[in-house]
Amino acid sequence: MRANGKAVHRLPQIPDVKPARREKPDAQTCSPLPNALPQGFTQGTLHVTNSKKLIIAVIMAVQVACTVFFVSEIFLKEFGVTTRLIPVQGRQNAQIGAALGLSLGIVMGWVALRRSIQHTQQVEEKLRVASGAFMDLLEERFTHWGLTPAERDVALFAIKGLSTHDIADLRNTSEGTVKAQSNAIYRKAGVSGRPQLLSLFIEDLMSDTLPR
Repeated sequence: MRANGKAVHRLPQIPDVKPARREKPDAQTCSPLPNALPQGFTQGTLHVTNSKKLIIAVIMAVQVACTVFFVSEIFLKEFGVTTRLIPVQGRQNAQIGAALGLSLGIVMGWVALRRSIQHTQQVEEKLRVASGAFMDLLEERFTHWGLTPAERDVALFAIKGLSTHDIADLRNTSEGTVKAQSNAIYRKAGVSGRPQLLSLFIEDLMSDTLPR
């Protein structure tokens, strides 16, 4: 196109593009959100835990109040300060209440200590059971693979994370012998190396083989 003898370049027209219409997601097609609570925990479990925390906080508050009361009584008597705002009968009742509060704290502390000891014993018992079951699992695997006694020792040391040099020192043998025995273990177990050998037992630990 020319205007007054000069060439004028005309820009191409850009077509109008209408924005795409966003459809509302259907409630049936939306995937539900995963449960935020860990497995084994429920709202009731959290409610019980919060209740225990609240009870402990209340007991601690009562303990602090009783301690402050008795300490203030001692300081007031030491400096010869007498308070006439509280009658004698009311002060005696307060002393009785403070003594009961301290006694309650002693009882609750003993109960908490006993439960803590029982929980520790239960955890130790579970660890012993899991350790014994894992050793049984090792023996079962070694027997199934047909490992020799020497290969069993090398496999056990390898699972514990010892290097080839350390295994050779413990068995009073050369590193070449340990490497040959390790290759035989990997071949019988159907794996290519130590990481895959460890993964076999890790999978067993993550499964329901061991008692919880």
